Amino acid sequence: MCKSLTVALAVAALALSAQTSSAQMGMQSKIEIPAAITPPGMTSYLTVPAKGVQIYTCSKNAAGAWAWAFKAPEAELFDTQQKKIGKHYAGPTWEGEDGGKVVAAAKANVPAPTGNDIPWLWLEVKSSEGSGQFTQAKAIQRILTLGGTAPPSGCDEANANKESRVPYTAIYLFLK
Repeated sequence: MCKSLTVALAVAALALSAQTSSAQMGMQSKIEIPAAITPPGMTSYLTVPAKGVQIYTCSKNAAGAWAWAFKAPEAELFDTQQKKIGKHYAGPTWEGEDGGKVVAAAKANVPAPTGNDIPWLWLEVKSSEGSGQFTQAKAIQRILTLGGTAPPSGCDEANANKESRVPYTAIYLFLK
């Protein structure tokens, strides 16, 4: 079973990205959020468009090959009227300008429906502090991602420890 979401709230996030194509803006009026990333019994209370970068570091992987390894996100968070309301960074952490902060951990993911976009996620909130709007969340979904995947090349011994900052946009749905 999939949960439907009206895209009207999500278009604000897509508009934040210079990568937005007319095809993406002309999406159907509803999107389907896969059941695999939908926590049972929870509903969305806050839609948060994000624009930023996914940071990767060039290093050897477990097999000894040079590869880009995910380090952290770095993004600004907005309300649906494009007013900045917070930031997203390592942890992963969402920190609101109203003083609330939550840290979560990935529970499940599904591939993004298009090309080179980072996966859609279900994140379970592990801790919160303060009393801002984010602190009500028990879970967070990352959907409608654009960009953010590791570079396809450029990681070798000559580039050891080099960082690559890959632009992305997404929508984070805060659930309770």
